[in-house]
Amino acid sequence: MAELLYRLGRAAARRAWLVIGSWVAVLAVVAGAYVAFGGTLGSAITIPDTPTQQVSDRLEEVLPEAGGGSATVVFHTGSGEPFTEEQEAGISDVLAEIGGLDGVDGTTDPFATAADRAAAEQQVTDGAGQLEAGRDQLEAGRTQLDAQAEQLAPARAQLEEGQQQLDAARAQAEAAGSPAAAVAQLDAQQAQLDAQRAQLDVGQAQLGAARAEIESGTAELAENERQLGLAEAQLEMSREFRTVSEDSSAAVGIVTFDVAAMEVATEVKDAVVAALEEGAVEGVTADPSADLVRDVSSLLGPGEAVGVVIAGLVLLVMLGTFVAAGLPILAALVGVGVGALGALSLSGVLDMVAVTPMLGLMIGLAVGIDYSLFILNRHRRQLREGMELEESIGLANGTSGNAVVFAGLTVIIALVALNVTGIGFLGLMGSVGAACVLVAVLVAVTLTPAMLGLTGRKVLRRKERSALEAGELLALGGPTGVSPTGADTPVATWRAVVRAVVAVVALIIIGLPAMSLRLGLPDGSAEPVDSPAYRAYEVTAEKFGAGINGPLLVMADLPAGLEDATAEEAQVRVGTELRAQDDVAAVVPVGLAEDNSVAAYQVVPAEGPSSVSTEELVHHLRGLELADPDGTVTLGVAGQASGNIDVSKQLADALPAYLAIVVGLSLLILVVVFRSILVPVIGTLGFVLSLFAALGGVVAIYQWGWLADVFAVSTPGPVLSFLPTILVGVLFGLAMDYQLFLVSGMREAYAHGASGRVAVRRGLVAGRAVVTAAAIIMISVFGGFVFAHLSMVRPIGFALAFGVLVDAFVVRMTLVPALMHLVGDAAWWIPKWLDRILPNADIEGAALERRHHHEAAVEEPVATPVG
Repeated sequence: MAELLYRLGRAAARRAWLVIGSWVAVLAVVAGAYVAFGGTLGSAITIPDTPTQQVSDRLEEVLPEAGGGSATVVFHTGSGEPFTEEQEAGISDVLAEIGGLDGVDGTTDPFATAADRAAAEQQVTDGAGQLEAGRDQLEAGRTQLDAQAEQLAPARAQLEEGQQQLDAARAQAEAAGSPAAAVAQLDAQQAQLDAQRAQLDVGQAQLGAARAEIESGTAELAENERQLGLAEAQLEMSREFRTVSEDSSAAVGIVTFDVAAMEVATEVKDAVVAALEEGAVEGVTADPSADLVRDVSSLLGPGEAVGVVIAGLVLLVMLGTFVAAGLPILAALVGVGVGALGALSLSGVLDMVAVTPMLGLMIGLAVGIDYSLFILNRHRRQLREGMELEESIGLANGTSGNAVVFAGLTVIIALVALNVTGIGFLGLMGSVGAACVLVAVLVAVTLTPAMLGLTGRKVLRRKERSALEAGELLALGGPTGVSPTGADTPVATWRAVVRAVVAVVALIIIGLPAMSLRLGLPDGSAEPVDSPAYRAYEVTAEKFGAGINGPLLVMADLPAGLEDATAEEAQVRVGTELRAQDDVAAVVPVGLAEDNSVAAYQVVPAEGPSSVSTEELVHHLRGLELADPDGTVTLGVAGQASGNIDVSKQLADALPAYLAIVVGLSLLILVVVFRSILVPVIGTLGFVLSLFAALGGVVAIYQWGWLADVFAVSTPGPVLSFLPTILVGVLFGLAMDYQLFLVSGMREAYAHGASGRVAVRRGLVAGRAVVTAAAIIMISVFGGFVFAHLSMVRPIGFALAFGVLVDAFVVRMTLVPALMHLVGDAAWWIPKWLDRILPNADIEGAALERRHHHEAAVEEPVATPVG
């Protein structure tokens, strides 16, 4: 590999314009591909087959009107004045227009909803009065019927008594042989009795009909009473749910989509926002929620540019010329241009969140500067020693460039390994980042030699060029195997002990906040304070309660075979029980499946979507089984807040396995490179401590809110759910680079005969200046993203910047040298059988350097790249 890179470097220097033109062509091609095929970037983080997704799929199947996702738009006057009638009408009109957009299932007019609720409350009040009046009327009718019945009873008894007397008289007349006239008189009396009996029967029938009517009225009254009870219960469970604030200065419009919340296309959301802007109502501000809009319009902002400027200043101070300082930055910009635009060109066919190309840009920019810097730094030293231009470029590319390839490979492997988590968006993020690092490596070993060929000796300071023209050979420092100035004597052992103890204690203390790490995804409260999403969140929380910002969609599986009336009662009973749960502010029934198998509710938590109580509420509801007269009712939870919780849990579950892979990879790489047992253990221990401290810093600032004003943290909350996984992969690659650079110098000194402790001192003195500069460059680049306009990017930028700061200055230049001093020569012990089977990893191209040996006044060790 070293020989190949040597030839590649010389060829690139000889054909500089061809190489530069090729990279310009590649940049133009990927830019054209982005224009032709690039799609839009999303902001929703999704993982298939989560509990939220399962509930959404079920609702879409049995209750389509409840299965779609929703987002809110907050309308407010700003001044606190109530809406005018014209403003209310304008808001209703714009919501009606949004309801007709493709992909939008409908909208909820806040004023119509408030009016409907007021009408429902009035109907309940009126219905209660009507029921009471009807109850009194029925009771009066029943009393009257009882009185009539009491009047009919004596008449019928008197009739029966008269019939008995007539029957007795007839019997006597027949026995005595009474004349016909007497018998006719008895017949007349019988007819009179029959007429009276018929009259009584009619009265009895009328009484029965009246009683049946009373009973029918009683049943109807009972049904009305049941319906009124259901209505009262529904109003009670949703009493805290409002769409218009109490002072009528704010209103929440709800936009419902025809697919689940996390599947809504960005184009649909953009159309909703565009309709809001076009239908702006005078005197009313319309702020869409974070579910509708996050600014993904650009990848680079002022903060990122400042980071690049600081990196340029560091390079200028280190290298002393504008030409030399500009080359690494130009190379890095070309690399990230190709990598980022290449990734964006795939956004039309791949679901890509905005943070995916941002991560590639962030990593590619940082490593691109450092990779080119180390080839340039090696070349500059060789020029100062009097080496011929093309030979110097080739040798720098074959030695430092070879180390660049290996360093890049470690970062690429760590990022590609994100695919083993099985989480699609995270694997894509790692693949894009790895591709950007690969491009950075290719640019470093091709474009950098080409630019060095064009600039010639202009990469040196004017004083150095003058000295060379005068025939003077210059060199700084000395070889690792030869004692550099100040490195003859190792540090005192007690100093090494103090440094190791202080470093470990400091890292543990800094990392302690990580013990309370909570993972989540940002909501509107995490957006910049001047953004519409943040205003929407704050106005909603102030006027309606924070829970309205993240309502839950709860699905209840009802017992099988329920009749309509029974299912309605079960729906209300379940809703009432939901409302009785802790941290539930309101419950709004959404619908009942046609087969009465499922009831859906919108549950408004007491606090915001990223709060601890809301997370606990989701887990509580999922484990809750409600006892019902008709059977057991089980619950499922969906919605944006629930989806964020599920994504965070899956990412947290995947982190330990990924960390184990990375730690194992760290040990393997370091054993191969340094042919030692203790050095890999010390290096890996340092990586774990760096990771712990970096997470502690992230928790303290972004979760606890320390220094919130300094880092523009609008509202502290859970840490970005995929940040720890990304941090593990990226920080591992960078930590290995620092480890390789510093410890390889120690190993070379030990191989030249220095004692273990002296070798530690020499390697540290020879490498710390370059590590310091490279670390500052990386911190500057990553730090520029701390104030990015994307809320997801800011904590990632801080975590990487702080992680590099801790790893470079506390771990690699303090803790590792101290521990290696304490173990002395034992640091380089390795079993003989293992030494025989390990491959010879000539990372620094030592064999190449021997083949192309150049006599110089002073020789310096080969620099392994950082980052």
